[in-house]
Amino acid sequence: MTVIEHLVETPLARALGWTLVHSLWEGAVIALVLLAALFVIRSARARYAVACAAMLGVLAAFVVTLCILAPQGKAITPATPNAIPRAPLLDGDSSAGMHMRFRLADVPPWLAPFWMVGVLLFHLRSAFGWMAAGRLRRRGVCGAPEPWPRRLEQLRARLRLTTPVVLLETCLADVPVVIGYLRPVILVPIGLLAGMPASQAEAILMHELAHIGRRDYLANLLQTVVESFLFYHPAIWWISGVVRAEREKCCDDLVVAASGDAREYAAALAALEQTRWAANEAVLAATGGSLVKRIHRLLYPPKASALAPVFSAGILMIAAVGALAGWQAQSAARPAATQTKVDRYTRWVNEDVVYIIDDRERAAFQSLKTDPEREHFISQFWERRNPTPGSRDNTFRDEHYRRIGYADMHYEWQAVPGWKTDRGRIYITYGPPDEIEFHSDGRPAGGGLPAVNNPFEQWRYRSMKGIGTNVIVDFEDTAKTGEFRMTMDPNPGTGVKR
Repeated sequence: MTVIEHLVETPLARALGWTLVHSLWEGAVIALVLLAALFVIRSARARYAVACAAMLGVLAAFVVTLCILAPQGKAITPATPNAIPRAPLLDGDSSAGMHMRFRLADVPPWLAPFWMVGVLLFHLRSAFGWMAAGRLRRRGVCGAPEPWPRRLEQLRARLRLTTPVVLLETCLADVPVVIGYLRPVILVPIGLLAGMPASQAEAILMHELAHIGRRDYLANLLQTVVESFLFYHPAIWWISGVVRAEREKCCDDLVVAASGDAREYAAALAALEQTRWAANEAVLAATGGSLVKRIHRLLYPPKASALAPVFSAGILMIAAVGALAGWQAQSAARPAATQTKVDRYTRWVNEDVVYIIDDRERAAFQSLKTDPEREHFISQFWERRNPTPGSRDNTFRDEHYRRIGYADMHYEWQAVPGWKTDRGRIYITYGPPDEIEFHSDGRPAGGGLPAVNNPFEQWRYRSMKGIGTNVIVDFEDTAKTGEFRMTMDPNPGTGVKR
């Protein structure tokens, strides 16, 4: 008899196996209740609290069930000195005897050893994740440039946060992250603080400080432990996703309450999407959760529906199917999280400044061999365009990145980011127009102008640098899909026509 067979035959293994079976329906019921509650509750803090309670409820149900089914004390077996031994099976009857002895009740004890192995593997996975997060704060980091440490202290005072926080720049992350509970550290990508408008950078830092003030790092650690023990349950992964999404929304609300400008913060999140990465679960990143949903929530706050209880009842009916699909969705989503990160210098020249860098500068930048040379080039690139050379505040650069953030937030079309669209390109290159006319139903012919049968926009610039005065740019949605294409480039020298 093998070691696993000896283990399976113990009363504790039987109790643990049946606990695993019962936890499936217990967790499903708790997930159904949470789903109904989420449909009614609109407050992010309340939704977060209910989701955390649901996760703890699944764990508590597991523990209580195990305590009930576990053997109470040492079992006493009555003595049977004259017991008649079982007659051995004949060779020809062995197969039939095996089928006759098989019972469904014998299966749950075999789940116990596999559950133990799974818990061990998931705990090792979590441990490696936390070790990797710890290395992030020690490798490839440097102190943030002035005046950002002072601004961080001011933001910390505004949020009434007493915990000391260290601000560092890192070359190993593409978005700001928080690491640590007792000695928290905010890591921001090198160049992010200089490349974003000051108000947007402050909003992102306030988001990370909100995580620290709410002690989310510790909560995330406990959440990971629960996930490791209940790794087999599809409902626990769905509940955990809700917890992480609502946690980010809670921090968003704190930032908006402190700054009072939801649109500016939404623009900062839209700009951060360009550098989004698959963050380690052991760290807390500003781009956590569905960033598009978070931006939409900031700009268009949700309202409670009078039909919420009716829809909640309908959701309860179909939630069981959704819970079963959750495990497959979770497994399918993980490979996509390990996408290759684009080199930030390639992104800078092909995305950030693609519309304002000339051919000579592009050729010079692409000929550089080392990162220090590229950093020096980028610094000189912005300095040449600085309205007040030598000053720390470069209004040209700040305005340029503000335009990118605005374009991404307003002109995105399906999978195309806003900066890549025709309207985004014109907005980034020439700034906001002086007048915008939107014709949702087209325009009849008249006044020497041809008829337009599709939705179109007209942007009027009183003065367009290098082009002229009173310039009108037309954008037409010829396919009526929301994609507005430019009908004529305002700069004839580019030769771009639609």
